[in-house]
Amino acid sequence: MEEKQDLLVARLKAGNRSAAAEVVDMYYKQIYLFMRRLGHSHQVSEDLTQESFLRIWKHVGQLRSGKSLKCWLYRIASNVSKLYLRQHRGKDATSIEGLELAGSNEPEYDKIRRAEELEQLQEAIARLPLKLKQTIILHYMQHLTISEGAEVAGVAEGTFKSRLNRGLKALRKQVA
Repeated sequence: MEEKQDLLVARLKAGNRSAAAEVVDMYYKQIYLFMRRLGHSHQVSEDLTQESFLRIWKHVGQLRSGKSLKCWLYRIASNVSKLYLRQHRGKDATSIEGLELAGSNEPEYDKIRRAEELEQLQEAIARLPLKLKQTIILHYMQHLTISEGAEVAGVAEGTFKSRLNRGLKALRKQVA
């Protein structure tokens, strides 16, 4: 798997268009969902996802060999989101969407209760400070490992774990 990623990165660095298309196919949905979960609207998430991929192509030479392509992509997407938030502070209505409900075999009462719980959790996540929100989203919603999340956030693993802990405590307090 790592060898395959190294070949893909080498092809990207060589300007291979099919490699670029592969990266988009592999990661577009994940990066878009990351943007949505950070609280951007549908259209803004689309725009920021596209901006992230444009920056990836522009800066592909900066990807150091042996580093995770996925982590690098998330790091760029995170930086694109932060820049957007700084430039548009208070202008973008935010909403976190996309946590799917359980299958249709679930009783209607349970579906409604679960939907209410998810909505409460989404609102609580949206109220977290950006660093804690990003940490929770990277680990629990984007399913990155501690080391991958720390690399994306540009912090030590211990710092990432600390942010996870603080974020979960804040969520528990808000939801309780």
